[in-house]
Amino acid sequence: MNNFVVFLIAVVPALLVLLAAWILLKNLLQNFANQRNSDLQKANLQYITPVRLRSYERLMLLLERTKPENLILNNFKDGMNCFDLQITLQNTIRQEFAHNLSQQIYVSIVLWENIINTKESLLNLINLCAAECPSDANGAALAERIIMIYNNEAQTPTDVAVEFLKKEVAEFF
Repeated sequence: MNNFVVFLIAVVPALLVLLAAWILLKNLLQNFANQRNSDLQKANLQYITPVRLRSYERLMLLLERTKPENLILNNFKDGMNCFDLQITLQNTIRQEFAHNLSQQIYVSIVLWENIINTKESLLNLINLCAAECPSDANGAALAERIIMIYNNEAQTPTDVAVEFLKKEVAEFF
């Protein structure tokens, strides 16, 4: 029994020291890993933040370029009929969106869905207005109809997307 007490007196403090060392080492390694992750996140933000900001800028330009008045101003040519203008506007919208497709990886899913909804609503508006125009009508009639209907909306899909984009940028910064 005396040997057992001596054994306990020698082993228990050693186990306590080992346990304390293990806990301290574990905490030290955890703190080191946390600091390293924090440093990596800071370094990533240095590179990602400017790219993300440029993405927001490009999406804002996309929304501005695809507003009907800007689309028509930039694409309407004298002598265009309704069909020619319809095709030109549709192609321009699709090209603008295709050109900015990669921006979706830098923005929220909700913002990207707003951008897609804007595209679809603009294409629908153009098709709706073109269907109402006689096939031999001048493109100016289609342009006028598109702008009139678009401007009569209380809040256009473009306005909704722009508002959401601004809100997301404000939250990000």
